Amino acid sequence: MYEDMMQQLKVSSVKQLAEQQADGIINQREAGYVDHVISTVQSSCKHTIRAHEGGCGSILFQLNSDKLISGGQDRTVKIWDTKSGTLSSTLHDCLGSVLDLAITHDNRSIIAASSSNNLYVWETSSGQVQHTLTGHTDKACAVDASKVSSHNSVSAAYDHTMKVWDLMKGYCTNTIIFQSNCNLLSYSMDGLTFHSGHVDEVASEVAARSQAVTSIYISQSESLLLTSGRDNLHSLVDLRTLEICGTFRANGNRVASRWDQLMDLSIYGQD
Repeated sequence: MYEDMMQQLKVSSVKQLAEQQADGIINQREAGYVDHVISTVQSSCKHTIRAHEGGCGSILFQLNSDKLISGGQDRTVKIWDTKSGTLSSTLHDCLGSVLDLAITHDNRSIIAASSSNNLYVWETSSGQVQHTLTGHTDKACAVDASKVSSHNSVSAAYDHTMKVWDLMKGYCTNTIIFQSNCNLLSYSMDGLTFHSGHVDEVASEVAARSQAVTSIYISQSESLLLTSGRDNLHSLVDLRTLEICGTFRANGNRVASRWDQLMDLSIYGQD
């Protein structure tokens, strides 16, 4: 009887989430969300930036800022002013191509995952390297920073390991061994857990994908996970039941993850 009741509760919860969707948009705001407005993708290009020789591996915005950070195959990390499209500063001393970027929640440190197997931590204000994090034995392909503490970050590499780092001391505090390569990482809002996307069927058990996972994003309430994959679908997963509660698709939509095709950065916005 208890199992039947739990099953009915699970079905009811998933159905309620599904009913909140209309044309791929959740109409009812989740608990914990701050006030927001609906925006549309701008049709006019504000700036096109020739960012990196050889290709751009990762981009992200500084938190609550107009500054854009990019990393590329030229072994540099660059900070751009999106209002003018000009280069603000360049971070050097990375010994490999930049494959992923993260920034601490206070914007004080920038972290790069590199093809040199290492991670590099720069002080944003001075541009000086604070730490070179070593321990991976293959390319470091993913990194994320805690959203509540500037001391913690997590990385993944092609050596089938994920490592948790103390950014103050510059050493690894925990190593997780996994049987498949991890493509990406995302810390939860509480800073206590993180989610990972993988290239094989192990990821499919949670993210319900038939092909490699290319991106993931956790909602602020930590009850929903949005995933994208090489099957060209975007799936919304209920983290309480680990079941899909929505799938978004569109004709002509293609999900790609080839860094060598990202040569330019285009910034869209209103004048």
